[in-house]
Amino acid sequence: MIDPRIRLRHIACFLEVARLRSMAGAAEALNISQPAATKTVQELELLLGGQLFDRSRRRLALTPFGEVFFRHAATSLAALRQGIDAARGAQGAVVLRVGALPTVSARILPDAVRRFGADGAGVTTRIVTGPNGYLLSLLRTGDVDLVIGRMAEPEAMVGFSFEHLYSERVVLAVRPGHPLLDEPDFVLGMIEPYQTLMPTPDSVIRPVVERVLLAHGVTGLRSDLETVSNAFGRSYVRQTDAIWIISEGVVANDVAEGQLALLPVDTSETLGPVGFTTRTDTTPTFAGLGLMQAVRDVASRLRASAA
Repeated sequence: MIDPRIRLRHIACFLEVARLRSMAGAAEALNISQPAATKTVQELELLLGGQLFDRSRRRLALTPFGEVFFRHAATSLAALRQGIDAARGAQGAVVLRVGALPTVSARILPDAVRRFGADGAGVTTRIVTGPNGYLLSLLRTGDVDLVIGRMAEPEAMVGFSFEHLYSERVVLAVRPGHPLLDEPDFVLGMIEPYQTLMPTPDSVIRPVVERVLLAHGVTGLRSDLETVSNAFGRSYVRQTDAIWIISEGVVANDVAEGQLALLPVDTSETLGPVGFTTRTDTTPTFAGLGLMQAVRDVASRLRASAA
């Protein structure tokens, strides 16, 4: 028997603290006071007989004991939510929750959602965007049904499966007329005097970008701006001489329309897989399968046009 003193509020609070790595952030997300969140976690630790978080650092981190409990608690809560959604779906509208990285939000998803919407009567598609770590945490707790974007590092893929759709590189985007576009013998080191928009530290492409820059001896960047925001990056680069290092899919339409241009540098070493990330312990809903097929169709056309 599960200890009846362990309540759903204990599990929900623990998962939110683990996701945000902050007691204050979890309290705000749950609309409770920070002392109440702290007390709830402490109660759970007492009931479980182990410490869930390492509190010696500025940001909370799960202990090995907490890691084990997190995986099972997240799975259980996700299964409960799936059951609730299934029961509600039998009586009313179905909500499909999709986590999408910026690279697919701009390039793949609009056409796929339009196609799915033509056949998916009665389904509300809810799109959630953000950095990869955030979306995977939502997937683990069942707050999204699937994530579409670059494959995460192996250690982040425990409990998940990945379906490859296509591969994509990182590019350096600038405004049309940027001075570096006129350089006859452009090399990557020429970007150092210019302000650079870097991916945020928790984005899936940040380690890839750092390795490429280091390999080319680029160490003096003006990287005082970090963003995964399509809207901000697009607007800022158009108005300045800044260089935006970003996944190709984010700016593909802008380049095709002449709103942005790409610096002539070979970034094939940044090529990485883009596709679906789903949970291994749940089965996609009928609505989820429908949208996934629409995404596959659009991705297939993309591969064909690139061939």
